[in-house]
Amino acid sequence: MSFIVRRRIILELASSSQFKGHAGGLRLIEGEQGPHGQPWAWWISGIDRALAGAARTAALLEATPDLEALSYYPHLLAWDLAHVPVQTRVTPVMLLDTFEDTADRHRDFERLLQRLVWLLPNVYFVISSRSRLPWADPVLHGQLDWTGPAAWPGLADGPGSRQHLIGDLSPEDCDDYLARRLIHGGQPLISPAITARSHGLPLHLDLAVGRFLEIRRTCEPLPQDFDHAFPALLARVLSDLPPEERHLLRSASLLDAFDLDLATQAAGLTHQAPARSLVERPLVTENPYALWPYHLHRAIRADIRTADHGDDRWTDADWQQAATRALAALGNQWATANAAPGISRPLLVACLRQGLRLAREHRLGDLGWLTDAAFAYIDDSVWEPLSPPASAPSQGAVDPGLDTPADALAELLSAITRRQHEHRQRTADRLTAVLDTRLLPAELTELAWYYRAKAYKDLARNDNARTGMQHVADTGGRLAPKALRGLANLARLAGDFPTALAAVPALGWEGRHHRVLGDIHWSHADTGQAVAAFEAGRIEAEQRGAVGERVLLQVRTALALSFADPQRADDELALAHQLLDGVDQRANRLLAHITTLIKDAGTPTVTERAEQLRADVEAAGLPYLHRFLELARAFHHAVDNDTQAQAVTICRLDALAAGGDFAHFTDIAHFMAGLPRPPGSTVRWLDGPDAARTNWRRLVTTRQPLLERGSRP
Repeated sequence: MSFIVRRRIILELASSSQFKGHAGGLRLIEGEQGPHGQPWAWWISGIDRALAGAARTAALLEATPDLEALSYYPHLLAWDLAHVPVQTRVTPVMLLDTFEDTADRHRDFERLLQRLVWLLPNVYFVISSRSRLPWADPVLHGQLDWTGPAAWPGLADGPGSRQHLIGDLSPEDCDDYLARRLIHGGQPLISPAITARSHGLPLHLDLAVGRFLEIRRTCEPLPQDFDHAFPALLARVLSDLPPEERHLLRSASLLDAFDLDLATQAAGLTHQAPARSLVERPLVTENPYALWPYHLHRAIRADIRTADHGDDRWTDADWQQAATRALAALGNQWATANAAPGISRPLLVACLRQGLRLAREHRLGDLGWLTDAAFAYIDDSVWEPLSPPASAPSQGAVDPGLDTPADALAELLSAITRRQHEHRQRTADRLTAVLDTRLLPAELTELAWYYRAKAYKDLARNDNARTGMQHVADTGGRLAPKALRGLANLARLAGDFPTALAAVPALGWEGRHHRVLGDIHWSHADTGQAVAAFEAGRIEAEQRGAVGERVLLQVRTALALSFADPQRADDELALAHQLLDGVDQRANRLLAHITTLIKDAGTPTVTERAEQLRADVEAAGLPYLHRFLELARAFHHAVDNDTQAQAVTICRLDALAAGGDFAHFTDIAHFMAGLPRPPGSTVRWLDGPDAARTNWRRLVTTRQPLLERGSRP
């Protein structure tokens, strides 16, 4: 029996004729029976034990029974529960749902509920809320009776925390919930097709059920009836937040992911307290291993612009200003980290992804830091994807919806990146379409010119490539050194080695001088100088944190060695493939496979593997690699002394060089076979054709004894 009832018994007894007052207090009339047939002596004995054992009983009985006093009565119940016989004792469970209705704005009511929990330690409480229970936070000191981690160790952050974020429901759980929620005739009424938009948010599912019942009054609901936002969902979420957090929530909804600093800057606030409070709420998901650890629940983020009908909702101008702030905040983060090689690249790519999306969706006219970030992105030749790949139109045309500079920049970077997975003609067409829009500023226009020229070079349209490279070089902009390197490479491909060599001293790091020099030397079968140049370039790339250039030079080192030292080339190729796994360089990956054929020259499987590679090169739209593939065949046939196959290969190389470029490959094929220089050759060798012929023939004759002895190439 509860103490409230016992208090009433005492009062009844005191006024009963069965008691008589005397100096010693109340005296029981002998033999009288109390409630339920029990002797009054039995009841009084229990009351005496209660008064003696529960320390607060007397004070509570004497206090005026107002709300404050009654809130301490759970202590009496706790004492009562503690004295239940062990053999019949159970642990009561008390459920408090939607606890957020008491928090933040109703501390008086929350204080009463906290007192209930504190005074009933032998009751198991399950409290559910859209927000975490903050009683372990010392900042609440003075607002509630008991606060801080010492009072509530189970509510403090850390491994022993007893607060659990239930999280989103899986698609299967969503379907199962809806199937069980409404049943008619043993069959579920609601189609599971409506669950996709909820992103696993239980509140969204509940609102969908309500909408289903509302529509069903007049007609049969269809899946498309649920493909929209629920204002009630946002109303409930926003009602839990104070004004600064609501402001920050709307700003953060513009970002795919964020940290405290990024969210604070995007909201235009000067302090992080609202951001810290927001990320502790269940509507924000945390991934501590991500670059930016926080992101909003997708259902809330998707609906906040269309379903927000609160009194303080934002206007279109407010959203535009927030997008401008968010873009600037991303730029600030990248600029701050740009000097730290270990983290600048991942942050650059992440900032570009979010920045490009913001600029496009909100039609922001000033590209600002995106221009510098675009150049930093292309400088390393790694090519991480910046946006989901678009389906390629049949004619290779660009998306016709480009009407802002941000649209044009996004398409420009997408074309440059996707060229690793698309035919180079597709790349050239996309870049031409970007240039035709005339939306880009001068610096970014040069970027489109330069990469279109590179695409033309890969397509063996070297006259177009020279025109583009010369245009970029003449502007004298930040891409001029790269364009000068392109012109030097085009001179080498045309067989004009003295001109290419003369250009090297002026190239410097920006013009990748070591790479150009190494390409000249390996073309002359000067393996030692070629490897030295490539390794010097690789060291320089490592010092500058240029991962993409390091990979490219590693493949070039293996290429130079594959003719002269197959065992060392094997080791260099293993490293090259390991490095290639971390970057997206399709052309260099194919070149590495061709290098493996050269290393294995003279073995039976080379011809078959070369044919398989030919199909891969064709699919990639990289016709210049056909020359390298035929050069590998020529070396293989020369080592094998297969004069008939060698003649066929030379004919193919001659046909590929009909435009005047890569003519030195035809010369090299003749030199490998011990044949004189082809008549009419215009290749300008550095030390004359005879020296080049001697060097290339020596590589063949050196390889042949190795094969005869059965050495592994």
